[in-house]
Amino acid sequence: MDLVNHLTDRLLFAIPKKGRLYEKSVELLKISDIKFYRSNRLDIALCTSMPIALIFLPAADIPTFVGEGKCDLGITGLDQVRESEVDVEVCMDLNYGICRLQVQVPETGDYKEPKQLIGKTIFTSFTTLTEIYFAELEGVSVDKMSTKVKYIGGSVEAACALGVADAIVDLVESGETMRAAGLTAIATVLDTSAHLIASKNPKSSIELINTIKSRLEGVLTAQKYVYCMYNAPKAKLDDMLRIASGRRAPTISNLAEDGWVAVSSMILRSSCGLILDELKKYGAQDIMVVELANFRA
Repeated sequence: MDLVNHLTDRLLFAIPKKGRLYEKSVELLKISDIKFYRSNRLDIALCTSMPIALIFLPAADIPTFVGEGKCDLGITGLDQVRESEVDVEVCMDLNYGICRLQVQVPETGDYKEPKQLIGKTIFTSFTTLTEIYFAELEGVSVDKMSTKVKYIGGSVEAACALGVADAIVDLVESGETMRAAGLTAIATVLDTSAHLIASKNPKSSIELINTIKSRLEGVLTAQKYVYCMYNAPKAKLDDMLRIASGRRAPTISNLAEDGWVAVSSMILRSSCGLILDELKKYGAQDIMVVELANFRA
């Protein structure tokens, strides 16, 4: 088929095929001007703006495909990368799909700390990470640990209620599902989020891979910062620059009115309200904040 021939000339980029990671990843690609059309019947989409083919895969399979060099790049959770133990380059945190892999026990039970679970039965879909965690807790190698770690693919939170597990290790985002099942977290095995990963033996050009990384970094930076502009009295300028020093350095230009300058700088979105309050307090006027659509360092 012609599609197979098209793939040989394209960078293969593995994307989660469903769920919130899929939705957020697609949104990130589109903002990065990596345009594509995906047919409902295909798990492959050819990009129209760049020589890229998107391969839609289960998030748990993506580290293996990238690690074996079948795909050059991939987006998946850090938990899946660590669980697979595949050797890939972890390029950047994409700051979505944020959750925690936690040890959870019945809220009304006797277990209050993870050491109490040594020698007990733990159910999880993350057997590798769980075994490593409890082996370190016991101070032995995985093959000598007394804690029993058993795999379960879904409905992990029901294992304790059914009496087949003393505890579970599962991903927690808001914690609502855990609380509804009568569970509480007593330890965190791993903080995780979506990451861009790359093959250590890519088949595509390094230049194209770096271009994609640069685009994604630009979008992430634009989401982290806003552009702040204001007029400041020169007498208070030093104070204002301490408040809003900018990502690298502010741009300052003289106004036609003596004793005043115009200042512009990138400031952290998370501190925007506080920074504007402080600038106003020191006499800044005509303060404006502009959203950033994209960015290049």
